Amino acid sequence: MESKKRILIMTAVSIEQEAVLRGLQGDDRFDVRVAGVGPVAAAVRTAMLLNQAAKYDLVISAGIGGGFSNCAEVGSIVVATKIIAADLGAQTAEGFTSLDQLGFGSTQLSVDEALASRITTSIESKGISVHKGPILTVSTVTGTASTAEEMSIRIPGAAAEAMEGYGVALAAHEQGVPIVEIRAISNPVGPRDRSAWRIKEALDILESASSALMEVIE
Repeated sequence: MESKKRILIMTAVSIEQEAVLRGLQGDDRFDVRVAGVGPVAAAVRTAMLLNQAAKYDLVISAGIGGGFSNCAEVGSIVVATKIIAADLGAQTAEGFTSLDQLGFGSTQLSVDEALASRITTSIESKGISVHKGPILTVSTVTGTASTAEEMSIRIPGAAAEAMEGYGVALAAHEQGVPIVEIRAISNPVGPRDRSAWRIKEALDILESASSALMEVIE
């Protein structure tokens, strides 16, 4: 008898974990864990789980995040086409130089494109606005319009920003496990206007998007 796939979902905090669990409705193929905030905590905790005896067939980084205003509106979902460590590099007199440009490695990790496309279609079928594009991982959340613009120019098509995806993805890549990242947009990337944040709405959208996972992962 063929065994069921096991999927590890990593969220930054417990309120995201709870939203995902509500959407999954007790589906025992999914193991939803809290990674902690930031790429380092996320990488360490994901690696610890992947190194345990239980084997996972897929890792998903999921949660809420900021959306770039020209790509992803508040209340929508972004499914990553690639996962980028956007602030990993050096500041120079000419501006930011990425780790890639410095010749010390890569700031970009690939996702399971076929699965990401199926997830996108499934979420859209629920009447949710969905966008595909690079999701940026940062250690310091963007807080000014000028920084948001600089990010958009430096990384064409950047759709969303969060703090854990690259850490989760790196741990998965090191173990040879496919990765997907999904973000529900709670606020625009740029000036930090907390009155404009829609965290509850984003968590509700994350819950609905999580229910779509059950339909496309066999």
